[in-house]
Amino acid sequence: MRRRRMMFVFGLLALAVMLVRHPTADIRIITHDITDPAPHKIEAAVDLGVFAVSLLVTWTARSMAAIR
Repeated sequence: MRRRRMMFVFGLLALAVMLVRHPTADIRIITHDITDPAPHKIEAAVDLGVFAVSLLVTWTARSMAAIR
């Protein structure tokens, strides 16, 4: 009976650990011009189960017409 109770408590503890949200880093580097309707961007995300990292980088590319 004691062993069954310990397994039940262990199962509840394991379920609680799975339900807890793991830490996530959300990094955003916004460097595009606010008037740019379609800025270039790179998005990446890595989730290792223990922690997650999300990265967003945006920028405005100079058009060839602006250079001339």
